[in-house]
Amino acid sequence: MERVDRPLVASIGTTHPWNIAGVGLDAQVCAELHCAHAMAVVAVSAQDERGLHALHVVPPEIVRAQLEALPPGVAAYRIGALVSSETVRIVAQFVRERASGIPVVVDPVIGVTLGGALQSDAALLQTLRDELLALPVIVTPNAPEAAHLLGMPADSAGALQAAARAFVDRGAAAALVKGGHLEGDPADILAVPDGERRFEAPRLPGSMRGSGCTLAAALACELALGHELEAAVRSARDYVRAKISKRTMRGALQVAF
Repeated sequence: MERVDRPLVASIGTTHPWNIAGVGLDAQVCAELHCAHAMAVVAVSAQDERGLHALHVVPPEIVRAQLEALPPGVAAYRIGALVSSETVRIVAQFVRERASGIPVVVDPVIGVTLGGALQSDAALLQTLRDELLALPVIVTPNAPEAAHLLGMPADSAGALQAAARAFVDRGAAAALVKGGHLEGDPADILAVPDGERRFEAPRLPGSMRGSGCTLAAALACELALGHELEAAVRSARDYVRAKISKRTMRGALQVAF
């Protein structure tokens, strides 16, 4: 049988016991989109349908060792909840040293939809904004995350566009600010150095947990497969919409898998 090598996506982030978010969800998305998967765990969370109950931050020396142990040949990185400012600094240094020229998708998760904050210190937001998101990464915040990170409103189409542009002006290679939290049909704004693109579609019924993680993982896969950014965004959005349409339930939660 002829061997077909799959592009490798490496996830850096936090676990979720149900694998409906975080690095466990990334592994499922990668498998479905025909990418190999590796991961470095920076925190372990205890979450369920009632919210976040406990959070353990992996010691810095273990985070560094995991990052150094990631296999060669990574085609794209997917970075999720980093939880602590010290971890952000470690990951930012790794991106500077090891990810030059490789797509890095950063979903700056700072809270749990069902209740709880995925952060262990007050400096997390500033460190994310000033150290990791100032690198040439692709940042994918939702509207509330963009507002918290930038200290500016993200409550209208114009505000989303301004927020996306602000991330790029601060050093990001691109910013996809998601508008699903706004009223009406959702629209996402992609900002790149030469302008903005708007992605619109009718709102689907349901409210899927882990939608942001699913989108970021799918985008990393599409980029690892060699697709251009705008086409990758379209494919990743279509993938998430297909997952929402399936109305898969686990307990009381609608999930991707």
